[in-house]
Amino acid sequence: MPVKIRLQRHGRKGYAYYHVVIADSKAPRDGRFIERLGSYNPNTDPATVQINFDRALYWVQTGAQPTDTVRNLLSTEGVYMKKHLLGGIAKGAFDEAEAERRFDAWKSAKEAAVEKVKQNIDTIAAADLKKRIDAEKATNKEKEEVIAKKKAAELAATVKAANKAAEEEAAIAKAEEAAEKAAIIADAEVTAIEVAAIAEEATSDAPAEEKAE
Repeated sequence: MPVKIRLQRHGRKGYAYYHVVIADSKAPRDGRFIERLGSYNPNTDPATVQINFDRALYWVQTGAQPTDTVRNLLSTEGVYMKKHLLGGIAKGAFDEAEAERRFDAWKSAKEAAVEKVKQNIDTIAAADLKKRIDAEKATNKEKEEVIAKKKAAELAATVKAANKAAEEEAAIAKAEEAAEKAAIIADAEVTAIEVAAIAEEATSDAPAEEKAE
């Protein structure tokens, strides 16, 4: 029975993750499978890969054919590197100890490379976060300046209106004071006229001898 190592889709729309399975090459993609070897989640950064190394190596050695994506995953995990080294032992090119030494060296280099990638990602993420924070601060500052200008304009308008009202009140008070003075003067003039009229009337009514005197 020809078998394949392939991905079986799980998850929801927009967030798919996969199981790495051994399945009959004629079985539906997401149908029955023979064995599950691990999982692959491309939604993380970097992608998360979990593989049962020994079982994956066994199936590769027995001729199971991986899809292109699974081949890349197994290669990244070192399955094909281990297969190559076991082939070298079988041919007598080196012994098992040398094979382990080479595999451990490859694994250390691979882990160092992955760690470097993670550090770069963290650095980029930190820089991006700082950039977004700075942009948000700048936006908030602009908003504060706009609000401050608006409040200053409102305060200036209030002060202007208060000054205008005060000027109008002062003008009204001045006009009232002037009218009051004018009324007092008018009353005084009327009184003086009345006094003069009374005096004139008294003089005209006096006897002739009093006038001669």
